[in-house]
Amino acid sequence: MSRRASGFTLLEVTIAVAVTAFIGLTLGFAFNSTAGTKEVMEAQAEKYRMLRTAMNRMEREISAAYVSDRYDAKRYRDAFDRPTNFVGAHEKLLFTSLAHQRLYADAKESDQMVVEYSMKTSTEKDARGRTDLMRREKALLEERMERGGTEETLYEGCKKIEFQYWDSDKKQWVDEWDTRRTERKSILPTRVKIVLTAVDETGKEVKYVTQARVMLNTEFPRFQ
Repeated sequence: MSRRASGFTLLEVTIAVAVTAFIGLTLGFAFNSTAGTKEVMEAQAEKYRMLRTAMNRMEREISAAYVSDRYDAKRYRDAFDRPTNFVGAHEKLLFTSLAHQRLYADAKESDQMVVEYSMKTSTEKDARGRTDLMRREKALLEERMERGGTEETLYEGCKKIEFQYWDSDKKQWVDEWDTRRTERKSILPTRVKIVLTAVDETGKEVKYVTQARVMLNTEFPRFQ
């Protein structure tokens, strides 16, 4: 009796290769989809982390805002030139704060600083006209608060930043607060409302709101 040779036919091999290729393509698509989803979720998580950090930082620094009468009146004669002020507009805020943190042990800095929040168009190459929430900090209190210091991006892709200030006498929110004016010289708002508008993962603009309670809302008195 003759023994038949064992093995696969050409058709069986072709089918096996086709099935293996199909399984490989399916697994590859699944891995790519999972990796893409992971990257999107990580980007969203980073964006919300930046948002929380920005809101918490503004709240902490505004809560420590102050103005002081302890300066050389002969040197700083102009109210616009005083070393401490609180100049709040609806979409910009410039003030002195006691929330400064020294990064180096021997740095000749105190807990005082000038802080400014404002919106600017990004200068990055691939930003494509993106607007960012910027933070400027000046550790030394000198004349002209609006000059000097270092600037950093507090939140990328911010659509709008809005501030409102609680007037405890009128019992209402106001859009401006300027201690350079005589009627506001020694008084700060008791609360500051912060409204940050950003785009969520669906492309929709969403407003995030918080409030900062100003602890020292009256002027430090001059030494006698």
